[in-house]
Amino acid sequence: MPSDLVGQLIIYIVVLLLAISAHEAGHAWMSYKFGDDTAYLLGRVTLNPVAHTDPIGTLLIPIVNFIGAVGMGVFVPLIGWGKPTPVNPLRWRNKDLANVMVSLAGIMANLVLAVIGFVILRICLQTGMIGLGVVGRFGSFEEPLFMLLDRILMMNLSLAIFNLLPVPPLDGSKILYSILPAGMHDTLDAMERFSFIILIGLMYFGVVGAIIAPVRRAVVYFLLLGL
Repeated sequence: MPSDLVGQLIIYIVVLLLAISAHEAGHAWMSYKFGDDTAYLLGRVTLNPVAHTDPIGTLLIPIVNFIGAVGMGVFVPLIGWGKPTPVNPLRWRNKDLANVMVSLAGIMANLVLAVIGFVILRICLQTGMIGLGVVGRFGSFEEPLFMLLDRILMMNLSLAIFNLLPVPPLDGSKILYSILPAGMHDTLDAMERFSFIILIGLMYFGVVGAIIAPVRRAVVYFLLLGL
């Protein structure tokens, strides 16, 4: 693999580890705030990727995905995942609210990182530290810095939107579980048995991309607005 692709892979994995760690730590922290210390006692309220890394979902699949996409032109329609955050709903105070807030916490953590990436990248573009069509003030560090900030912004944004999909076991389905009447819960439970097939189908037929793409375009528009 050429050295520039190695650099891209390193940035890709570093940002993915940060995004997944923030997501799972958000779940663990919010669950702790609602009275469940299961994840807290297991050391999951941390950004340390060691606590959240799944060898297959966090490392193998993303690396294969990256190599296939930029090296062989073959895209594996999976981003990656971390070790699920263990929670005990029986220990939550105000269980319905807790279920929604714990589910939203991971998404909000990714959105916070996306906003941070957006703000820093906008400042760098606005001040000329990173140039548009010209060399910015960072010189040889400009391209990797732009790539890092762009990945932080776009990967976290994409993960947040993806996790809002109402398909088990994504966070959106857990939020939906709290909103729908009890009679609909069996339907969601039955759907979970086919969730992997459903998600692969949604990605393969471009549904996920069609949802994420307009948001990404809007973010790019505001990022470059007035430059």
